Amino acid sequence: MSLRQMEYLVAVVEEESFTRAAETLNVTQSALSHQIKALEREVGGPLLERRPRGIGLTPMGRAYLPHAELAVRSAEQARRAAKAAAGAAGGELHIASLHALAVGVMPPLFARWRAAHPAVRLHLHEYATTEELRDHMERGVADLAIGPRPDDWPGPVVPLGTERIALITHAGDPLAARPGPVSVASLADRAWVRCALEPVIQGRRWLDWVCAQGGFAPRTAVWTEHSSTAVRMAVAGLGLVAAPVHMARDVPGAVVLPTDPPWRREQTAFSRVELTGTTAAFAGLCQELAFPEPEPEPEPAGQPRTSSATG
Repeated sequence: MSLRQMEYLVAVVEEESFTRAAETLNVTQSALSHQIKALEREVGGPLLERRPRGIGLTPMGRAYLPHAELAVRSAEQARRAAKAAAGAAGGELHIASLHALAVGVMPPLFARWRAAHPAVRLHLHEYATTEELRDHMERGVADLAIGPRPDDWPGPVVPLGTERIALITHAGDPLAARPGPVSVASLADRAWVRCALEPVIQGRRWLDWVCAQGGFAPRTAVWTEHSSTAVRMAVAGLGLVAAPVHMARDVPGAVVLPTDPPWRREQTAFSRVELTGTTAAFAGLCQELAFPEPEPEPEPAGQPRTSSATG
């Protein structure tokens, strides 16, 4: 079996169509079908099946696909690494990250990178959960991932600093007028805006776990899919939200309140292979800019963040 055959299989699965995959690959449909059939003969059975709404994987195909994806992505990364090592101008850099980091941290990093490396094209792959991020990195989708430290990761992991998590609300909230950090135990009667994709700690959603330490269960007013939406709901007065401080950037009227005890989460850059060339340079930029220490103190209570505020 050849790498080209694996590339063809991955394309058909992604497009769910032989016709669209052939167009994407710039080959004829008959040539594509011939290569897929040759691959199936070599592995000893059918990998794809036609369905009413497109092409799907057989059980054998589902078992084979992750290995084919890894081979294809690894070959892509090898080509990019070779170009970088040879000092070739241009190229691509694929970065994987959580949605919350993509919204709050990546834009200034990408802007700084592009200013220094205008010939390198950036691809950002966003994922909702740390599990998805790890899964796609294991499959070789990106050159480098930015996210919480993964457990038992076999490749290099570079510490970037700590992400500060705080309460975010609006200027009219009585909490905004209080001096000093907010005690979690004092929030038992408050309503919360929550994200359906909260991290899980010891088998419990993060906010449930935190509030349990304060002796209560959180009362949920609104569920959202993404933390960026939850922040805007909180600023609209629908409840408190616990979110990374950087999520309040450019949200007019957002008030960021520190907590007692403080909430922090370690962030890292990690990869499947040794960091060289562009990946090492981007990881270094993240160390410099992504999560600076010490972080700025939050603005005085009652002073809303403006669109120019940073966190």
